[in-house]
Amino acid sequence: MTGLSVRNLDYSYGSRRALDTVSFDVAPGRFAALLGPNGAGKSTLFSLLTRLFTTRSGQISVAGHDLSQNPRAALARIGVVFQQPTLDLDLSVMRNLTYFAALHGLSGRTAHTRIAAALERLDLSERAHERARDLNGGHRRRTEIARALIHDPSVLLLDEPTVGLDAASRKAITDHVHALSRERGLTVLWATHLTDEIEDDDQLLILHRGRLLQDGTAGALRGALPLREHFLSQTSDKTGEPA
Repeated sequence: MTGLSVRNLDYSYGSRRALDTVSFDVAPGRFAALLGPNGAGKSTLFSLLTRLFTTRSGQISVAGHDLSQNPRAALARIGVVFQQPTLDLDLSVMRNLTYFAALHGLSGRTAHTRIAAALERLDLSERAHERARDLNGGHRRRTEIARALIHDPSVLLLDEPTVGLDAASRKAITDHVHALSRERGLTVLWATHLTDEIEDDDQLLILHRGRLLQDGTAGALRGALPLREHFLSQTSDKTGEPA
């Protein structure tokens, strides 16, 4: 498996179990939507995938590298967009990306070429010299995605990347990332609680109360129901409210 592989992953906060024996694979070129209500364990999973948290239980493999045995090689193959913005707002788009490239040991012509390509992919070339502070929310998110692609990762992780954005910006970003997955063969794991960000051809992982309830193609899993109704049927208690 050269994409992303998770096996029997557990994690607890004291007596509360945040992840319970979670296992799944995402193949190269696949867009996988990790769908769950707030508190389902999505951010905990992302913290483990990026080694912000560690656990002795289970195994994570990134592009064939075991994250616990060879963390440097595994993390080098990951691009990440966290839920909380992480741009330096006082720097231009170009300087934000140049600084990140330097952290990955990229400079000179190599860095310039990769930054230019990332900006073009995300339709940001004309905004390269604008301060991040002056961008709207959608363009800031695009900048963070462009930044995550500079070191040419195999796996792109995005944790609730459209939180706080308007509908048009959300659609533009989800369309961009779907295209990146198809055209570049990127393995994408996109965490969300919004069903309208998911296409029928996407791999769908439904996470609820730390357990993976379903793993399959979104269209096949939802059947004749709209995805939102199917999601609620899987994650609601007897009152019909999300649990």
